[in-house]
Amino acid sequence: MYVAVKGGERAIDNAHEWLAEERRGDPAVPELSVTQIREQMKLAVNRVMAEGSLYDPDLAALAIKQSRGDLIEAIFLIRAYRTTLPRIGHSEPVDTGAMICDRRVSATFKDAPGGQVLGPTFDYTHRLLDFKLAAEGETPRAQEVDAERKETPRITEFLNRDGLIQEETPSDETPPDMTRAPMEYPANRALRLQALTRGDEGFVLGMAYSTQRGYGRNHPFVGELRIGKVPVEMEIAELGFSVEIGEIDLTECETVNQFAGSKTEPPQFTRGYGLVFGQTERKAISMALVDRSLRWEELGEDNVGAPAQDEEFVLSHSDNIQATGFLEHIKLPHYVDFQSELELVRRMRAEAQASYKEAAE
Repeated sequence: MYVAVKGGERAIDNAHEWLAEERRGDPAVPELSVTQIREQMKLAVNRVMAEGSLYDPDLAALAIKQSRGDLIEAIFLIRAYRTTLPRIGHSEPVDTGAMICDRRVSATFKDAPGGQVLGPTFDYTHRLLDFKLAAEGETPRAQEVDAERKETPRITEFLNRDGLIQEETPSDETPPDMTRAPMEYPANRALRLQALTRGDEGFVLGMAYSTQRGYGRNHPFVGELRIGKVPVEMEIAELGFSVEIGEIDLTECETVNQFAGSKTEPPQFTRGYGLVFGQTERKAISMALVDRSLRWEELGEDNVGAPAQDEEFVLSHSDNIQATGFLEHIKLPHYVDFQSELELVRRMRAEAQASYKEAAE
């Protein structure tokens, strides 16, 4: 047993060394720096920050480098590191209405007040490989625009003026913190949104897509998608007021959904909501669709049995770190378990063969 243990340790050490060698790649090729990853792979960095629940582009870029580009492994590294950090306070809720937008589009109004800002997006690009990038030529720069960037009103505010969209009632209640307490069902909307913003982008996208294909009768309009910087403030007890401590990039999406009304509510539009770190618009839109689907009970709608309406199914399976841990643990040694099942199958086969032989006689 001692020899086996020592052999296992030696094999693991060798595996770590081999992993480091593979991560580095060909030594003749210049090593990829953390700064390069942070600046040139921003969408990957944004995803790691969002699903890792830690806004730090440098650490996210380091995690991507360490994980060889495996984003789920990078998210795992970030979450593990996050647990070592002390919590010194809480910031004030950010005001996304004060966002200075790099991108702001609406699918509901062509002439949106404040204008449409296309911003940096793949939406209008041809999906063709650009071999100029392989040639490592000079990077083109966007033309500077003299237009003043300023705060823009929310699209849904204009629907609100006519009472055409459900009012969102603000709450002073401190939302639960799923990083400090286990998930409990039924979950309120604040907890659901918290879980969705940390959830795996692919899973949330799949759930959102299912609602569009009829599994939940949820076909929304993107009322507004906005991406930009918002200030973060924190109240300093010694001062007695809040001060700005920095700013972060966010993607916010509000969807506008039909609602036939109920016994207490007239026909009107309702909302789905998504908010994610960085430029993460596919995730924000998906989150908004799933959020709206999960609101069926509070809106008095029928549950048609769609997966995206099942709160426990969605929230308990959306976390890619939990899913990865449970999935990948089966490749670790299970010798005792398998031997017991092997013995059980052998005994069942012996009993079955004896039964066949007895029947044949």
